[in-house]
Amino acid sequence: FVCVCLPQVTAKTAFLFILPQYNVSVPAADGELVHYHYGLKDLVTILFYIFIAIILHAVVQEYALDKINRRLHLSKVKHSKFNESGQLVAFHLTSVLWCLYVVVTEGYVSNPRSLWESYPHVYLPFQVKFFYLCQLAYWLHALPELYFQKVRKEEIPRQLQYIALYLVHVAGAYLLNLTRLGLILLLLQYLAEFFFHMARLVYFTDENNEKLFNVWAVVFVVTRLFTLTLYILVIGFGLPRVENQALDPERGNFFSFLFNNVLFRMSVLLLVCLFQASVMWRFIHFQLRRWREYWNEQSARKRAAAAASGAKQQAKPLKRDSGYHENGVVKAENGTSPRTKKLKSP
Repeated sequence: FVCVCLPQVTAKTAFLFILPQYNVSVPAADGELVHYHYGLKDLVTILFYIFIAIILHAVVQEYALDKINRRLHLSKVKHSKFNESGQLVAFHLTSVLWCLYVVVTEGYVSNPRSLWESYPHVYLPFQVKFFYLCQLAYWLHALPELYFQKVRKEEIPRQLQYIALYLVHVAGAYLLNLTRLGLILLLLQYLAEFFFHMARLVYFTDENNEKLFNVWAVVFVVTRLFTLTLYILVIGFGLPRVENQALDPERGNFFSFLFNNVLFRMSVLLLVCLFQASVMWRFIHFQLRRWREYWNEQSARKRAAAAASGAKQQAKPLKRDSGYHENGVVKAENGTSPRTKKLKSP
């Protein structure tokens, strides 16, 4: 009896860690679909995938980044930044492909109205919930990685701010039932971040190659415009038209009644626009500084080239007479003395 029950208990416990919980059957046109909602048991699943993320982080570091670092012989500062960008390139590329697959298969791209229709989106498909759990696990695993990677003290505040922003965005979209909007925003953000960190990796291998930074600049501006347009579309026009406008936390309706108020809606849009404007201002400031450094470097190279050419001209030998001096005596080109030889008497 014990031998029979023990594997069953172990299997149930393993499923609690590995698979998403809180599955429900939702009626559909062609039958019933299994969907999921969130709860406290999600913390156990997230904990399991935090350990998986730590293992994958170590694998990428050991078998890819460390081998490249040994060949490049980077300084300590560049070594740390190279590792950071290398890890984020792998994560952002995986997340972009995964997120793109989810939004396409779920029809969020082909039908933009699905981003706000039937709000609140309490019941999630398996792939949507699993994606959010893995995202939360990754950004939570980044906290102990600050210790494992021995990040410098002056870099820790920047890293904590970076991690906290992603955690607030992902957890907020998940808990407030804005998962569809959150998926599109994550896709746009991860796409821009992928090109930025990829450009940094290329720059560390060849400091004269900055072409990918120009590609990142274009992608960044385009994604900011799409993000702002999406906010205006969903907040300004979508959520105010939701049928159920009553506050109902038990059913997951947190926002729709607020967006009925024009003043509140305009205030939120104003805050969104100000935030996007601040992001664009930092981006423009970064680009202007990069271009200024580039032109200063080019002008310094031109001055160095001009100084080198001037030194070469001064080092050219002066024209000599037909002879040359040796120990104060002028000799002819063939080495003979210019003095006339005395004729021997016959």
